[in-house]
Amino acid sequence: MIRTINILLLMACIGALIGVYLLKFSVEETGQTRTALQRQIEKQQAELSLLKADWAYLNQPSNVAPIVTRHVAELNLQPLAQEQFGRIDILPMRLAAPDSGALDDLFTALDSGIDPIQQLITEAL
Repeated sequence: MIRTINILLLMACIGALIGVYLLKFSVEETGQTRTALQRQIEKQQAELSLLKADWAYLNQPSNVAPIVTRHVAELNLQPLAQEQFGRIDILPMRLAAPDSGALDDLFTALDSGIDPIQQLITEAL
């Protein structure tokens, strides 16, 4: 009986030992993969930073202006006029306070089961 228990415990210890070694190698492999991914991310971030710097340099007006002047006819470009922009006086002014009467009417309509948006859609049709 004791001999059987000893054999079972020995087998369990050997199984646990194999499991621990397999876990150790798995963790080491995962760590190596993580390190490789971190290096790849750092490399790509450095390349992205370089590309952003190149893009900023190439988009400077001093670099774009000669290209634009060469292709004015093909692109049908015209200078901007001040009339193309809106004026401040045509912007609607904000209400000083919300219209509480309209909000009360809306909530009353919703409480009575009437959907004002659906009602507007059906009236428009």
